[in-house]
Amino acid sequence: MGSEKQVERLAGILVEHSVKARKGEIVRISCGEQARPLALAVLRKVLRAGAHPLLSVGFDDAQRIFFEEAGDAQIAHMPPTKLYEAKRIDADIVIVAPGNTRALSHIPPRKLAERRKATRPISEIVLRRVRWVLTNFPTESLAQETDRSLPEYERLYYRAVEQDWGEMAGMFRRAKRILDNSARVRIVGKETDLSFSIEGRSAIPCAGEYNMPDGEIFTAPVEDSTEGKIYYEFPAIYGGREVSGIRLTFRKGKVVKASAEKNESILAEMLDADPGARVLGEFGIGANAGVTDFTRDILLDEKMGGTIHLAIGRSYPESGGRNRSAVHWDMIKDLRKEGELYLDGKPVLRTGHLFGKVLRGMRKG
Repeated sequence: MGSEKQVERLAGILVEHSVKARKGEIVRISCGEQARPLALAVLRKVLRAGAHPLLSVGFDDAQRIFFEEAGDAQIAHMPPTKLYEAKRIDADIVIVAPGNTRALSHIPPRKLAERRKATRPISEIVLRRVRWVLTNFPTESLAQETDRSLPEYERLYYRAVEQDWGEMAGMFRRAKRILDNSARVRIVGKETDLSFSIEGRSAIPCAGEYNMPDGEIFTAPVEDSTEGKIYYEFPAIYGGREVSGIRLTFRKGKVVKASAEKNESILAEMLDADPGARVLGEFGIGANAGVTDFTRDILLDEKMGGTIHLAIGRSYPESGGRNRSAVHWDMIKDLRKEGELYLDGKPVLRTGHLFGKVLRGMRKG
C-alpha cells in the first residue's frame, strides 16, 4: 500500500476538503475489507472533526454471492434500513478497494441493472441530500487492471490525487461560465461527428468534492438533441466486463445503431435495459493532468486531460438533465491525438489541448 503519509493526506482531503465534516454530523465510511488502512485514517479524521462516524464495512465476496443466489424478489427488494440510513447521514465517504475487479463478470448485466433500479430511491436520496465522495484505495487487483505493479499504480493514483484542488476549482469556475453560455456542442474525431444541445443546462465543476481523484466538468445534453455518430477508442467497462470498439449512431436523441468489436451483446443488453438507456445523460470534459494513461477504472479515466466522456442513461438533475434510467455508463473519447471539440462552432479542444480565446478566458476569468 502507499506510504503512511500518502494515506494520511488522502484521508485529510476526503474529510476536510471533499465532505467538509463538521461537529455533530453523522459521517458514514463505506468500504470493503481491503480498505482498512484508509478507512481507519478517515475514521480518525472524522472523530477529530467532532463528527460521528458510522463505519459500514462489507466483505469482498458478499456482492458476488448475492447476485449468484438472489431470486427475482430479492433482487427487487429495497432494504428499508439502508433507506432510513440515507435519510439520516450527513456525509458518505465511499472507499473502493476490490480484491477482484472481475468478481461480477459472470453476472448477467440485466440482473445488475435490475438491482440498481430497486435501490435507486436510496441512491437518489444520497445524491440529493448527502455530501458524498468516492475514492479508491490501491489494491493489487486495481493495479493489475492497469498492467502495472502495485507500487507503479500507487504512484499513478496518488499523483492524480495530489493536485492543487483550489487552483482547479478556479479554472472550472471560469469553464462553467463558458459552458453555461453555450448552446451547441460538436465533437469531431476518428469515425466521429456528433452534436447535441446543452442550452439551458448547468455545467457542474468537479474539483474534489464528489470524486477523489477528480478533475472534470460535466453537464447534461438536451434529451432529444443528439445527432450523428461516435467511435470510442477506449473500452467501456460494465460489471467487470470490457466492451471495446464501440460505435454509436444517434437520431433525435436516441441510439438507433450500435456495434462493438468485443462483447457487443453486453452493449445491446444495456441499451435495451429501459427506454432512457438509449439517451445521453452526461457530457464531460477531463482535465486532471495527473491522469495520463487509461486504467480501465472510470474514476480515473473520465478525468484524463485531453479526453471527453459521454454517458448513456441517467442524467444528474443538478445539471438540468431529465433523463431517467437504471443505467449510467460512461464512455471515453480520446481527443489527444486526433479530434476537436467545438462550442457554438468555436474550437475549444484540439488534439488534447485547450486553446485560443477560450483558453485565455479560462486562465484569466
